[in-house]
Amino acid sequence: MRLKRLYSVLAACGLVLLWWYRFAVDSSQKPAEDPFSPRPFPPLIDTDEPLYPFHTPLRTRGRDVVDRNNQRVKLASVNWYGGSDELFIPSGLDIRHRSEIARLIRHLGFNSVRLPYSDEMVTNNPMIKADLLSANKDLIGLRALDVYIAIVESLTDDGIAVIPNNHITQATWCCGINICDTAWYNDHLGSVCRVSQTEDQWIENWVTVMSPFANNSLVIGADLRNEPRGFWGTMPWSKWATAAERVGNRLLAINPHWLMFVEGVSSSNDLSGARKRPVVLNIPDRVIYSAHVYSWSGWGSREGMYAKRPFPSFVKSMKENWAFLLEENIAPVWVGEFGGPHEPNEGDLHYWNNLLEFLKLVDADFAYWAINPRKPHHDEKEGYSLVEDDWKTPILDYRLRDMLELIRQ
Repeated sequence: MRLKRLYSVLAACGLVLLWWYRFAVDSSQKPAEDPFSPRPFPPLIDTDEPLYPFHTPLRTRGRDVVDRNNQRVKLASVNWYGGSDELFIPSGLDIRHRSEIARLIRHLGFNSVRLPYSDEMVTNNPMIKADLLSANKDLIGLRALDVYIAIVESLTDDGIAVIPNNHITQATWCCGINICDTAWYNDHLGSVCRVSQTEDQWIENWVTVMSPFANNSLVIGADLRNEPRGFWGTMPWSKWATAAERVGNRLLAINPHWLMFVEGVSSSNDLSGARKRPVVLNIPDRVIYSAHVYSWSGWGSREGMYAKRPFPSFVKSMKENWAFLLEENIAPVWVGEFGGPHEPNEGDLHYWNNLLEFLKLVDADFAYWAINPRKPHHDEKEGYSLVEDDWKTPILDYRLRDMLELIRQ
């Protein structure tokens, strides 16, 4: 009881700190005057053109992902979330058919999708409400895992590669201060957590999610856990690397061609531990590391770690955290989350310009967060969205323009 009370106090303190942090950032930065560049907007992809040529299976070779012909494959991905939230399915299925959303993703220039799920989605596998599937009537009456499988199949049928992502343990918006979701296991916290799981249960959930895709060549791998961080950024790299090897080897026993995406610690910001303690799997050339880079990335930063840094300082931080893996031809790095709002303030735009310039310099693989126009919780507007509420109309601003340039690099 005392332990539970202590966690409650810590959580309350964290909420106060989070409120203060957001208020301080929102009130201290003015909107940028002009987020739109005078450069011409690149044309969107004609979906009647041939599909992106994924010559699977894929593997890693030094800093690159390569196909069966030993040609570089650049993963230009977008996040499509919802499966990890309390409604248990990727959003938008009440607005447009999943095959139309797949074509929209391809129209925007992306060749792959990071598709989050929660462990609660797997263990509970609830029946999905019919009104959430009103544009996909053939899915009405199905459970969450069946809907997830149908979405994956629609994406891959349209030539889009898919990377399932274990995003969070209990179904909710990620990532708050809930100590129960800071790692892939939480059984040490006892009854404090609404959804409790061991490391072994986490691995079995991965087996459940991936087994239906064992023969789908465009399900190219697994993003093993979103932002493993521990309490206040204290997750040791060695502990996470050992767990990643356990689950990675279990999945490779199902399909030896899958790629294992291993995120950094400290909310996926920090991959520096991979220099001395790399993730080593039973099958070589299967590890891709993943970093997340937002303007606020980093623990204890009031205004955001990257909201004001000069470009040389930004580059130095990227190299220390993850870009050394590319620079020294050690392993690929997929920047699995980054993003900015449609109406950026000065800090947002400064961070964005630095990051996109750096991504172009190092030619990194990436996954933008996110396509969704609204969050599942209370139908809140998603400021980072790339499309309007109709799941049809692209938002043609600085973000999509810069990413199209990066894709066509």
